[in-house]
Amino acid sequence: MALFKSITIGQYIPGNSTIHRLDPRTKIIGTVLLIVLLFMVDTFWGYALAALAIAAIVHLSEIPPRLVLRGLRPLFVILLLTVSLHLFMTEGDPIFRFWIVEVTWQGLSRGIMMGVRLALLVMGTSLLTLTTSPINLTDGIEGLLKPGKRIGIPAHELAMMMTIALRFIPTLLEEAEKIMKAQMARGADFQGGGLLQRAKSLIPLLVPLFVNAFRRADELAIAMEARGYRGGEGRTKFKELHFGRRDAIALALAFGFVAVVGLLF
Repeated sequence: MALFKSITIGQYIPGNSTIHRLDPRTKIIGTVLLIVLLFMVDTFWGYALAALAIAAIVHLSEIPPRLVLRGLRPLFVILLLTVSLHLFMTEGDPIFRFWIVEVTWQGLSRGIMMGVRLALLVMGTSLLTLTTSPINLTDGIEGLLKPGKRIGIPAHELAMMMTIALRFIPTLLEEAEKIMKAQMARGADFQGGGLLQRAKSLIPLLVPLFVNAFRRADELAIAMEARGYRGGEGRTKFKELHFGRRDAIALALAFGFVAVVGLLF
């Protein structure tokens, strides 16, 4: 149950920090640049500088660092699997050999690098939703997709769907936690037995979770229709996005940082 509370993607923490006040388009572009950077670099110093940049953003956003790090807990198994696969399946100078299993220095280095890359990706992307409200995120995505309307891309509808999907992640996880507590009160065991038994024990959790998800989707559709929602055509906004000097400086720093680190490392 603590696992569900650890997932930070999709959550929003209200605030008035420097990062919170940035235009959502600036934060979306910055997140994309961070993802590109993490796939460009392949050295220890490159990842160290990327981690330093994320730490600086966390400080400026005034989000508790433990909250950002807590988002890595659900990925522990994936991180461990990533390191293990590279550890045992990468050829190179052997550290030790047991039967047909060989652990190499290159595998250890590669596994740690991939694990760090995955961790930084999760922390960087979670900062976007932690510092951007769902409404601003929708407006930001729509603003970036707006040029695609000329070739038939439904910018507003795509932005709405992506934001609703992100926003419902913590809602569904909270629902799953409630269902799990109810099933455990009835004697269900989600921890005992082997892998197959644990998979079977999830059925009483997944079935009502899917039912509740469809019910919530239906209620959301009815609520949107009742409020006169008919798509993005002709809609106006109460608060218009404004790209200011602060955003220009932030994007210039982001592009400059990615260019320098990508070229050097």
